[in-house]
Amino acid sequence: MWRLITCFCFFGTIDFNFLFNMVFVYRYCRMLEENKFYGRSADFLIMFLFGGVLSIVAAVFLQMIFLSHVLTTMLVYVWSRNNPSVMLNILGLITVHAPYLPWVFFAISYLLGNNATVDFVGTISLKLKFSLGIVIGHLYYVLEDVFPNQPNGFRILRTPEFLRNLLDRRNVDPSYQPLPEERPGGFDWGGQ
Repeated sequence: MWRLITCFCFFGTIDFNFLFNMVFVYRYCRMLEENKFYGRSADFLIMFLFGGVLSIVAAVFLQMIFLSHVLTTMLVYVWSRNNPSVMLNILGLITVHAPYLPWVFFAISYLLGNNATVDFVGTISLKLKFSLGIVIGHLYYVLEDVFPNQPNGFRILRTPEFLRNLLDRRNVDPSYQPLPEERPGGFDWGGQ
């Protein structure tokens, strides 16, 4: 039973890739929680449960042991789809719009030849894990943000009321603005 949770906690040996993944998990979880899911912790939990359950089901068929990269890629994908106007500088080399970020990571993984896997079976590549994370993230995005806004659309992923009562804040400040991720330098000529 404990393997259902711990399969999302292993990112491989402690090296640069491990550090990179920890930064991604922290950064994108924080940004999702402070923006899209502000005051909606129960919905945030449902997103994790949705991604986790689909990852585990796929892992059974694809013989995957560790799913941390899948969940990380799903988080990045969901964040990127909810922030389409954000421009990101990747390693100081290229600038891309946020919706392309998961695909850029996929391409970088492909170009670097990351066929090595953190799974001990050695059959599932890191590329497949990126792909699965993108597919699960896209499915969540469509079910949560696209389909409900269509004519006759409705929310398929409804958060149970007991979770809302347990986790969501009652007094959410309507004027809350999260701190900017990076503040531009220079003088604010027209600022107040």
